[in-house]
Amino acid sequence: MTDLRTTYLGLSLRSPLVASASPATAYLHGLLALQDAGAAAVVLPSLFEEEADETTWPDPDAVRPDSLPDLEFEGGGPARYAKLTASAKAALHIPVIASLNGTTPSGWVSCAQQLEQAGADAIELNLYAVAADPWRSGSRVEEGYLDVVRLVRGAVEVPLAVKLSPYLSATAHFCRQVVEAGADGLVLFNRFYQPDIDLDTLDVRPRVALSDPSELRLPLRWLALLTPVLPATSFAATTGVHSGQDAAKVLLAGADVVMMASALLRHGPAYIGTVEAELTAWMLQRGYDSVDGLRGLARRDRTSDPAAYERANYLRTLASYRPHWTLG
Repeated sequence: MTDLRTTYLGLSLRSPLVASASPATAYLHGLLALQDAGAAAVVLPSLFEEEADETTWPDPDAVRPDSLPDLEFEGGGPARYAKLTASAKAALHIPVIASLNGTTPSGWVSCAQQLEQAGADAIELNLYAVAADPWRSGSRVEEGYLDVVRLVRGAVEVPLAVKLSPYLSATAHFCRQVVEAGADGLVLFNRFYQPDIDLDTLDVRPRVALSDPSELRLPLRWLALLTPVLPATSFAATTGVHSGQDAAKVLLAGADVVMMASALLRHGPAYIGTVEAELTAWMLQRGYDSVDGLRGLARRDRTSDPAAYERANYLRTLASYRPHWTLG
């Protein structure tokens, strides 16, 4: 029998398949459906920094002020989010991970404490910001992120994961700093939603585009590079996981868990069972009887071609593609 058990942030999970933060995890009935389909844990939709100021939203049942942007998820405010967390903990028997989305220190200590008190098994700090200020250096941006990590780490005792942007000048160095600031785990990577322009109105429109499997290559590279040098850190991969084969790649690169959002939004909660069946079949075909037995086999320090994860393989990659119209 294939043993899919794994450990993430010190939490024992029945499998590495986790439902990531998305509209699919915004409602209790959706969370129950994901659990029934086989999700080993769930990450609740993020509490956004715009919602975190109790003075602008003191009543959890208040109407959203006009000054706040429309959010993807119904409701808002720390008190209401804490209610969702508590309800999920009461109804589910799998770990519930709360998510905070912000980049400045304001409000995160009290928010993190509320979520811990509501029963969250862990907290995922989602560092989502576009560094668009030309007078703010990269080092200042990153130090601001680290301040937030330290504050949240100091506020709670539950495990803390940090979901990172791939847009960093020295990713490996910053990941080490995040771990030293108190993160127990790293989630690679945050997926930035890009604005579009409406050609009829000339307005800027936010448009959600679901991921596709090609996007998995970015987290695969960094998992393979980072897991050998940060061995005491939990790693999660997100963005681009759409099949059991994708999940296998993530585990081979060194991840502890596989997080899914777009595939579940596209196919429904039951699809997580499909991915589990595909992963199990792949493992059986190749003689792997446990997740522990295959984890990290393709990370940088174990592969026959370590340069494949770095620039030394760049020329070979470019040369491997031939436009179809040049053949003949």
